[in-house]
Amino acid sequence: MYQKQPMVTTYMISTTEFYVGLGLALSSSLFIGSSFIIKKLALIRLGRNGLLRAGAGGFGYLKEWVWWAGLITMGIGEAANFAAYAFAPASLVTPLGALSVLVASVLASKFLNEKLNLLGKLGCFLCVLGSTVIVIHAPKEEEIESMDTLLLKLQEPGFIMYVMLVVIVSTAIVVHIGPRYGHRNVCVYVALCSAIGSLTVMACKGLGLGIKETISGKQNELGNWLTWTFLALVVVFISVQMNYLNKALDLFNTGIVTPVYYVMFTTLVITASAILFKEWMHLSAEDILGNLCGFLVIIVGIILLNTFKDVDVSLNDMKGVFRPRRDYLPHKMLLRDDEDVDVRISRTYGTPDSL
Repeated sequence: MYQKQPMVTTYMISTTEFYVGLGLALSSSLFIGSSFIIKKLALIRLGRNGLLRAGAGGFGYLKEWVWWAGLITMGIGEAANFAAYAFAPASLVTPLGALSVLVASVLASKFLNEKLNLLGKLGCFLCVLGSTVIVIHAPKEEEIESMDTLLLKLQEPGFIMYVMLVVIVSTAIVVHIGPRYGHRNVCVYVALCSAIGSLTVMACKGLGLGIKETISGKQNELGNWLTWTFLALVVVFISVQMNYLNKALDLFNTGIVTPVYYVMFTTLVITASAILFKEWMHLSAEDILGNLCGFLVIIVGIILLNTFKDVDVSLNDMKGVFRPRRDYLPHKMLLRDDEDVDVRISRTYGTPDSL
């Protein structure tokens, strides 16, 4: 017998829901960024006490209360990030994750005495600027407001093809590409983490929707098989992500892995979200361009913040670029025409190449 399917309609995300999701996303970045510093401080204390460090296979950090404080802080941040997906579009929440890198960098310069050079400060500014642009132009409409509608969307050919593509690529990386090229190219394992991560976010958003409906009293979704399926998928996907992300971090420099992972992960999340939740369907051309520009600005900021963090560049070095050429010559040397003097000038960042 033919069963009438629920009609898919577009609904406007309320201003309250939007800003609740935005607030949760921002607080998530604050807590997660802070947790890295707190756990790092715990590991430093561990090393000073002469105990075997985590990098050498030790587990002494489990007895350090500061490390547990960092773990709890990260747990709060991840919980806030999960809750944010239930209120705001994934294409808004995911790019704002870059702010956790900003928070960690600023706090590291304050509490870990890690130098934040001029390029790093510029990267921080660009991350804030790009995030602001994304918030202004973020989608305010979605086509999914219930688990029944979500179930219909999951059966659409576009999303099924995307999931199949992720499964095929991930399997190929695990079985063939990873063992052969994973230690040569940073993109191999990072691509696997990003692809699986995009499905993780979709499962998180579905699970959040079920919990949100249950708490609001609209419908009890705890007995819905789809809710528990999403929960199981989240656990499995996160486990796979962490395993291969740790491999990438073990093989390559963090300053390279972080920006590459952010770019790939955010791009695939936005793609999957656009296919499943149709968040970009009702955006104007100006808002689409604004989102893309904001995302690109954050990418540049992340690259400056991570890739060039060891470059010794300060504002004083940049001032040399704008100094007149005559300022590089010794002050008023009185020489006879027959004197041959070899003037050696120390080279700095702002010294012209011709000198």
